[in-house]
Amino acid sequence: MERVYRLTISCPDRVGIVARVGQFLSAEGGWIVEANHYSDPTTGRFFMRHCIRADSLPFGIEELRSRFETIAEEFGMEWQISDSGVPQKVILMASKDSHCLVDLLHRWHSKELDCEIPCVISNHDTLRSLVEWHGIPFFHVPVDKDNKAEHFRRVNAIVEEHNADTIVLARYMQIIPPELCQHYHGQVINIHHSFLPSFVGARPYHQAAERGVKLIGATCHYVTQELDAGPIIDQDVVRISHNDTVEDMVRLGKDVEKMVLARGVRSHLEGRVLLHGNKTIVF
Repeated sequence: MERVYRLTISCPDRVGIVARVGQFLSAEGGWIVEANHYSDPTTGRFFMRHCIRADSLPFGIEELRSRFETIAEEFGMEWQISDSGVPQKVILMASKDSHCLVDLLHRWHSKELDCEIPCVISNHDTLRSLVEWHGIPFFHVPVDKDNKAEHFRRVNAIVEEHNADTIVLARYMQIIPPELCQHYHGQVINIHHSFLPSFVGARPYHQAAERGVKLIGATCHYVTQELDAGPIIDQDVVRISHNDTVEDMVRLGKDVEKMVLARGVRSHLEGRVLLHGNKTIVF
Protein backbone atom coordinates (compact mmCIF):
# COMPACT_ATOMS: atom_id res chain seq x y z
CA MET A 1 0.00 0.00 0.00
CA GLU A 2 1.05 3.57 -0.63
CA ARG A 3 2.73 5.06 2.42
CA VAL A 4 0.84 8.04 3.79
CA TYR A 5 0.86 10.37 6.77
CA ARG A 6 -2.57 10.48 8.41
CA LEU A 7 -3.46 13.85 9.88
CA THR A 8 -6.52 13.92 12.17
CA ILE A 9 -7.91 17.09 13.69
CA SER A 10 -10.64 18.11 16.12
CA CYS A 11 -11.17 21.80 16.92
CA PRO A 12 -13.79 24.54 17.32
CA ASP A 13 -15.38 25.18 13.94
CA ARG A 14 -14.63 28.41 12.08
CA VAL A 15 -13.98 29.70 8.60
CA GLY A 16 -10.61 28.91 7.03
CA ILE A 17 -9.54 25.63 8.69
CA VAL A 18 -9.51 23.51 5.53
CA ALA A 19 -7.94 26.31 3.50
CA ARG A 20 -5.18 26.90 6.04
CA VAL A 21 -4.26 23.22 6.25
CA GLY A 22 -4.43 22.85 2.47
CA GLN A 23 -2.21 25.89 1.89
CA PHE A 24 0.33 24.59 4.37
CA LEU A 25 0.53 21.19 2.69
CA SER A 26 0.50 22.45 -0.90
CA ALA A 27 3.29 24.93 -0.14
CA GLU A 28 5.53 21.95 0.66
CA GLY A 29 4.33 19.86 -2.28
CA GLY A 30 2.10 17.70 -0.09
CA TRP A 31 -0.16 15.43 -2.14
CA ILE A 32 -3.50 14.80 -0.40
CA VAL A 33 -4.90 11.42 -1.51
CA GLU A 34 -7.89 11.33 0.86
CA ALA A 35 -9.76 14.10 2.65
CA ASN A 36 -12.66 13.88 5.10
CA HIS A 37 -14.41 16.71 6.94
CA TYR A 38 -17.36 16.95 9.32
CA SER A 39 -18.82 19.91 11.19
CA ASP A 40 -21.04 19.03 14.16
CA PRO A 41 -23.96 21.49 14.11
CA THR A 42 -24.84 20.79 17.75
CA THR A 43 -21.46 21.30 19.40
CA GLY A 44 -19.85 23.57 16.81
CA ARG A 45 -16.85 21.30 16.55
CA PHE A 46 -14.97 20.47 13.35
CA PHE A 47 -13.33 17.16 12.48
CA MET A 48 -10.86 16.39 9.71
CA ARG A 49 -8.81 13.48 8.41
CA HIS A 50 -6.29 13.92 5.61
CA CYS A 51 -3.97 11.31 4.08
CA ILE A 52 -0.83 12.81 2.54
CA ARG A 53 1.57 10.86 0.35
CA ALA A 54 4.73 10.52 2.42
CA ASP A 55 7.00 10.71 -0.62
CA SER A 56 5.47 14.00 -1.74
CA LEU A 57 6.97 15.92 1.19
CA PRO A 58 10.63 16.97 1.34
CA PHE A 59 10.89 16.02 5.03
CA GLY A 60 9.86 13.26 7.43
CA ILE A 61 7.06 12.94 9.94
CA GLU A 62 8.85 14.62 12.86
CA GLU A 63 9.53 17.74 10.79
CA LEU A 64 5.91 17.66 9.60
CA ARG A 65 4.70 17.60 13.20
CA SER A 66 7.02 20.41 14.16
CA ARG A 67 5.91 22.66 11.29
CA PHE A 68 2.23 21.93 11.89
CA GLU A 69 2.38 23.08 15.53
CA THR A 70 1.83 26.73 14.58
CA ILE A 71 -1.40 25.96 12.73
CA ALA A 72 -2.61 23.71 15.54
CA GLU A 73 -2.11 26.50 18.08
CA GLU A 74 -3.80 29.05 15.83
CA PHE A 75 -7.01 27.00 15.62
CA GLY A 76 -6.93 25.35 19.05
CA MET A 77 -6.64 21.88 17.55
CA GLU A 78 -6.47 18.48 19.14
CA TRP A 79 -4.48 16.62 16.51
CA GLN A 80 -2.13 13.84 15.65
CA ILE A 81 -0.12 12.64 12.67
CA SER A 82 0.60 8.95 12.17
CA ASP A 83 2.67 7.06 9.62
CA SER A 84 0.95 4.21 7.75
CA GLY A 85 4.40 2.69 7.27
CA VAL A 86 4.71 2.03 11.02
CA PRO A 87 2.19 -0.70 11.94
CA GLN A 88 0.47 -0.44 15.31
CA LYS A 89 1.14 -3.10 17.93
CA VAL A 90 -2.17 -4.78 18.74
CA ILE A 91 -2.59 -7.21 21.62
CA LEU A 92 -5.57 -9.54 21.31
CA MET A 93 -7.41 -10.87 24.34
CA ALA A 94 -9.95 -13.71 24.41
CA SER A 95 -11.52 -16.23 26.78
CA LYS A 96 -13.00 -19.51 25.48
CA ASP A 97 -14.91 -18.49 22.34
CA SER A 98 -12.59 -18.53 19.35
CA HIS A 99 -14.59 -17.09 16.44
CA CYS A 100 -13.56 -13.44 16.76
CA LEU A 101 -9.96 -14.28 17.59
CA VAL A 102 -9.68 -16.73 14.67
CA ASP A 103 -11.14 -14.17 12.28
CA LEU A 104 -8.70 -11.43 13.31
CA LEU A 105 -5.74 -13.81 13.17
CA HIS A 106 -6.78 -14.91 9.68
CA ARG A 107 -7.11 -11.31 8.49
CA TRP A 108 -3.69 -10.52 9.99
CA HIS A 109 -2.12 -13.65 8.49
CA SER A 110 -3.51 -12.79 5.04
CA LYS A 111 -2.26 -9.19 5.43
CA GLU A 112 -5.78 -7.79 5.40
CA LEU A 113 -5.11 -6.15 8.78
CA ASP A 114 -1.99 -4.00 8.73
CA CYS A 115 -0.65 -4.33 12.26
CA GLU A 116 1.73 -6.27 14.47
CA ILE A 117 0.33 -8.76 16.98
CA PRO A 118 3.04 -9.16 19.62
CA CYS A 119 0.97 -11.60 21.70
CA VAL A 120 -2.43 -12.94 22.68
CA ILE A 121 -3.62 -12.98 26.29
CA SER A 122 -6.31 -15.31 27.60
CA ASN A 123 -7.74 -16.28 30.97
CA HIS A 124 -8.05 -19.86 29.62
CA ASP A 125 -5.46 -22.10 27.99
CA THR A 126 -7.74 -23.63 25.36
CA LEU A 127 -6.72 -21.38 22.47
CA ARG A 128 -2.96 -21.74 22.87
CA SER A 129 -2.28 -24.13 19.95
CA LEU A 130 -4.39 -22.02 17.60
CA VAL A 131 -2.45 -18.87 18.45
CA GLU A 132 0.98 -20.50 18.45
CA TRP A 133 0.30 -22.00 14.99
CA HIS A 134 0.43 -18.39 13.78
CA GLY A 135 3.82 -17.93 15.44
CA ILE A 136 2.42 -15.54 18.04
CA PRO A 137 3.29 -15.81 21.77
CA PHE A 138 0.37 -16.88 23.96
CA PHE A 139 0.02 -15.82 27.60
CA HIS A 140 -2.34 -17.78 29.83
CA VAL A 141 -3.26 -15.53 32.76
CA PRO A 142 -5.82 -17.35 34.94
CA VAL A 143 -8.44 -15.43 36.91
CA ASP A 144 -8.88 -16.05 40.63
CA LYS A 145 -12.43 -14.88 41.30
CA ASP A 146 -11.35 -13.92 44.82
CA ASN A 147 -8.38 -11.87 43.61
CA LYS A 148 -9.00 -10.50 40.11
CA ALA A 149 -6.61 -7.61 40.78
CA GLU A 150 -3.65 -9.96 40.38
CA HIS A 151 -4.90 -11.07 36.96
CA PHE A 152 -5.15 -7.50 35.72
CA ARG A 153 -1.81 -6.57 37.25
CA ARG A 154 -0.22 -9.32 35.16
CA VAL A 155 -2.21 -8.33 32.05
CA ASN A 156 -1.08 -4.72 32.40
CA ALA A 157 2.53 -5.83 32.80
CA ILE A 158 2.33 -7.84 29.55
CA VAL A 159 0.75 -4.92 27.69
CA GLU A 160 3.47 -2.56 28.89
CA GLU A 161 6.23 -5.07 28.18
CA HIS A 162 5.10 -5.32 24.54
CA ASN A 163 4.50 -1.56 24.13
CA ALA A 164 0.98 -2.13 22.80
CA ASP A 165 -0.76 0.70 20.98
CA THR A 166 -4.15 -1.02 20.99
CA ILE A 167 -5.85 -3.81 22.93
CA VAL A 168 -8.68 -5.75 21.27
CA LEU A 169 -11.07 -7.75 23.43
CA ALA A 170 -12.09 -10.51 21.01
CA ARG A 171 -14.74 -12.02 23.28
CA TYR A 172 -12.66 -11.63 26.43
CA MET A 173 -15.28 -12.20 29.10
CA GLN A 174 -13.87 -10.24 32.01
CA ILE A 175 -14.74 -6.69 33.05
CA ILE A 176 -11.77 -4.33 32.75
CA PRO A 177 -11.19 -2.45 36.04
CA PRO A 178 -11.78 1.33 36.08
CA GLU A 179 -8.12 2.26 36.52
CA LEU A 180 -7.13 0.39 33.35
CA CYS A 181 -10.07 1.88 31.44
CA GLN A 182 -8.76 5.32 32.34
CA HIS A 183 -5.12 4.48 31.65
CA TYR A 184 -5.86 3.08 28.18
CA HIS A 185 -8.62 5.49 27.20
CA GLY A 186 -9.33 5.23 23.48
CA GLN A 187 -7.00 2.24 23.11
CA VAL A 188 -9.18 -0.72 24.20
CA ILE A 189 -11.71 -2.05 21.68
CA ASN A 190 -14.45 -4.52 22.63
CA ILE A 191 -17.02 -6.55 20.73
CA HIS A 192 -20.36 -6.93 22.49
CA HIS A 193 -22.80 -9.51 21.14
CA SER A 194 -25.86 -7.28 21.04
CA PHE A 195 -27.02 -4.14 19.28
CA LEU A 196 -26.22 -1.70 22.07
CA PRO A 197 -27.68 -0.03 24.05
CA SER A 198 -30.01 -3.05 24.13
CA PHE A 199 -29.07 -6.05 26.26
CA VAL A 200 -26.02 -4.84 28.15
CA GLY A 201 -23.96 -7.32 30.15
CA ALA A 202 -24.02 -11.10 30.24
CA ARG A 203 -26.09 -13.51 28.09
CA PRO A 204 -27.47 -10.91 25.66
CA TYR A 205 -28.76 -13.57 23.24
CA HIS A 206 -30.84 -15.07 26.04
CA GLN A 207 -32.09 -11.59 26.93
CA ALA A 208 -33.02 -11.01 23.28
CA ALA A 209 -34.85 -14.34 23.07
CA GLU A 210 -36.86 -13.55 26.17
CA ARG A 211 -37.80 -10.16 24.71
CA GLY A 212 -38.84 -11.66 21.40
CA VAL A 213 -36.83 -9.29 19.21
CA LYS A 214 -36.76 -9.66 15.42
CA LEU A 215 -33.24 -8.27 14.99
CA ILE A 216 -30.08 -9.18 16.84
CA GLY A 217 -26.71 -7.57 16.35
CA ALA A 218 -23.22 -6.80 17.53
CA THR A 219 -21.44 -3.64 18.61
CA CYS A 220 -17.76 -2.72 18.41
CA HIS A 221 -16.96 0.01 20.91
CA TYR A 222 -14.23 1.56 23.01
CA VAL A 223 -14.07 0.36 26.59
CA THR A 224 -14.91 2.82 29.37
CA GLN A 225 -15.63 2.51 33.07
CA GLU A 226 -19.34 2.09 32.37
CA LEU A 227 -20.06 -1.47 31.23
CA ASP A 228 -20.79 -1.76 27.48
CA ALA A 229 -21.43 1.98 27.22
CA GLY A 230 -18.28 3.31 25.56
CA PRO A 231 -18.16 5.22 22.25
CA ILE A 232 -19.48 3.03 19.43
CA ILE A 233 -17.24 2.40 16.40
CA ASP A 234 -19.35 0.00 14.34
CA GLN A 235 -22.59 -2.01 14.52
CA ASP A 236 -24.63 -4.38 12.42
CA VAL A 237 -27.69 -6.63 12.69
CA VAL A 238 -29.20 -9.82 11.33
CA ARG A 239 -32.91 -10.58 11.10
CA ILE A 240 -34.38 -13.47 13.12
CA SER A 241 -37.87 -14.87 13.65
CA HIS A 242 -39.95 -16.66 16.25
CA ASN A 243 -38.59 -19.94 14.85
CA ASP A 244 -35.03 -19.16 15.93
CA THR A 245 -33.83 -20.68 19.19
CA VAL A 246 -31.17 -19.17 21.41
CA GLU A 247 -28.70 -21.56 19.78
CA ASP A 248 -29.71 -20.26 16.34
CA MET A 249 -29.25 -16.70 17.54
CA VAL A 250 -25.78 -17.47 18.88
CA ARG A 251 -24.81 -19.08 15.55
CA LEU A 252 -26.15 -16.19 13.47
CA GLY A 253 -24.75 -13.62 15.85
CA LYS A 254 -21.21 -14.95 15.65
CA ASP A 255 -20.99 -14.03 11.97
CA VAL A 256 -22.11 -10.48 12.75
CA GLU A 257 -19.67 -10.21 15.65
CA LYS A 258 -16.70 -11.17 13.48
CA MET A 259 -17.60 -8.74 10.72
CA VAL A 260 -18.31 -5.81 13.04
CA LEU A 261 -15.16 -6.30 15.10
CA ALA A 262 -12.96 -6.56 12.01
CA ARG A 263 -14.43 -3.38 10.53
CA GLY A 264 -14.05 -1.53 13.81
CA VAL A 265 -10.43 -2.60 14.30
CA ARG A 266 -9.56 -1.67 10.73
CA SER A 267 -11.14 1.78 11.11
CA HIS A 268 -9.20 2.33 14.33
CA LEU A 269 -5.88 1.22 12.82
CA GLU A 270 -6.36 3.49 9.82
CA GLY A 271 -7.01 6.50 12.06
CA ARG A 272 -10.58 6.85 10.85
CA VAL A 273 -12.15 7.07 14.32
CA LEU A 274 -12.22 10.40 16.15
CA LEU A 275 -13.62 10.48 19.68
CA HIS A 276 -16.30 13.08 20.37
CA GLY A 277 -17.41 12.76 23.98
CA ASN A 278 -19.23 9.43 24.19
CA LYS A 279 -19.69 9.33 20.41
CA THR A 280 -17.37 8.82 17.48
CA ILE A 281 -16.82 10.37 14.09
CA VAL A 282 -15.87 7.54 11.72
CA PHE A 283 -14.50 8.66 8.35
